[in-house]
Amino acid sequence: MTDVQNKDENAVHREVTHAHSAGRRTWLLGACAAAAALAFTSAGRFGAPFGLTPAYADAPAGGGLDAFLALSQHLTARTSFDPVLSKRLYDALSHADGQFTQNVAALNTWLQGHGGVPSDTVTQALQTDQPALAKTVSAVMRGWYLGLVGDAPHIQVVAYESALMFDPVKDVLTIPSYCRDVPFYWMQKPAGA
Repeated sequence: MTDVQNKDENAVHREVTHAHSAGRRTWLLGACAAAAALAFTSAGRFGAPFGLTPAYADAPAGGGLDAFLALSQHLTARTSFDPVLSKRLYDALSHADGQFTQNVAALNTWLQGHGGVPSDTVTQALQTDQPALAKTVSAVMRGWYLGLVGDAPHIQVVAYESALMFDPVKDVLTIPSYCRDVPFYWMQKPAGA
C-alpha cells in the first residue's frame, strides 16, 4: 500500500468515526430531552417524584408566615429559606399591600386546585381571571429574587447579598457590590503585558 492510499483510508476512517460519534451525540441529546420532558410531564400530572407531596398541597390555612413560606416554596421550587430574610420579606410585603395575607391564602387555595400548573406560568394563568393574585405572585418573586418590595417611589430593599438572583452563579461570580481588589484595579495593565 502506498502512502497516498494510507492517508486516504485514514481520512475516510476519521470521517466515518466523526459521523458515527455525531450521530451518537445527537441520539443521546434526544434521549435526554425526551427523559426530561417525560419527567416534567409526569411530575405535573402525578405530583412530585418518588411519592413526595408538594409543599403547596399541605399549605397552612390563612395568610400567615407559614402560608407565605409554602407559597414561596411552590413558586421558587426551593425547600428552605433563611428564617430572618423570610420574616423580613413577609413583613415588608404585608406592609406594602393591605390585601397581602388574604392573597397568600387565596393563592395557596388556588394552587391546591391547580397543582399541575408550573410555577413559571402561575402569573400568566391568573392574569386574566384574578389580576390581584397575579400581582401578589409577582411581588413575592420580586422580593425573593431581587430583594425589592413595593413600587417607585416607595421601594424597600429587604435583601441584596442573599437575593436568590445570585444563587445560580455564586460559584463563579462575585456579587457585583464587592470589589475583588483596590479601586479601579481593572484599569491597570496585567503583569507581563
